Amino acid sequence: MVIYFPIHPRTEKNIGRFNLKGLLNTNMKVVPPMSYLDFLSLWKDATLVLTDSGGIQEETTALGIPCFTIRENTERPITIEEGTNVLVGTTRESILAAYGEFRAGRRKKGSIPELWDGKTGRRIVDILAHRQA
Repeated sequence: MVIYFPIHPRTEKNIGRFNLKGLLNTNMKVVPPMSYLDFLSLWKDATLVLTDSGGIQEETTALGIPCFTIRENTERPITIEEGTNVLVGTTRESILAAYGEFRAGRRKKGSIPELWDGKTGRRIVDILAHRQA
């Protein structure tokens, strides 16, 4: 198993500042920040994505990729209610417990939320075109 870690410059600085390099696993490939398309290419076929990013919660739901959000809350609850996102908390224990469930085959079966079909722009145009003046 290979773990890709696209590291934010601030995170990289803090790893050095707090002498945490020893926590980086030898199976971990630390890569610099990436463009959107390179980043999408990296995780589009992932077995699991771990993130604290709201945008990634939505992207993984739209693509049906299992996602663990390492936060205590989310501003995108639909990704949890309907999608592939699991809010796993921020403690080592809670993250490892969720991963243990995942590895044991108890994976969330999410679906793509209604209207997440890529046709929002067309619907907006239709509404505006038929709006009463």
